[in-house]
Amino acid sequence: MKSTSPLDTLIERSRDARDRAGQALAQDRRTEQLTARQLDTLQDYRREYHRRLHAALTAGMNVGEINNYRRFMQSLDIAIGNADVRLRQDNNKVTASQRLWRARQQQLSSYDTLAGRRAAQEQVREARQEQRRSDEATTNTQARQRSRNP
Repeated sequence: MKSTSPLDTLIERSRDARDRAGQALAQDRRTEQLTARQLDTLQDYRREYHRRLHAALTAGMNVGEINNYRRFMQSLDIAIGNADVRLRQDNNKVTASQRLWRARQQQLSSYDTLAGRRAAQEQVREARQEQRRSDEATTNTQARQRSRNP
């Protein structure tokens, strides 16, 4: 079983935090896209309804129908305004989520860099130990040969 260093624990926790931030960012983007589609649909509907109103006015209509159209257009305008506000809020949330994800990614990269340095130092240490063992074995072999052949 491999022992876990505090740095390994930090890397794992940092990776989890980065992944959670990425999932939140993806969800925020989906919400933003849905809100944008809803806003587009409302705006399309308003344009179509305005076209119909214009056609109905050209054909002639009574005051009651005009008032109904006007109230409906006002309610559409309110819905469009609300959707626009939600979209701006969603845009801000995506921006904040992106910043958080980048910060988490940068933190993870820093820890990975430290782990890489630690691994490189360990390899150097192991190479030196192997060289010492090799030198020691060579020295011992030479000493045995000298003692056999004086």
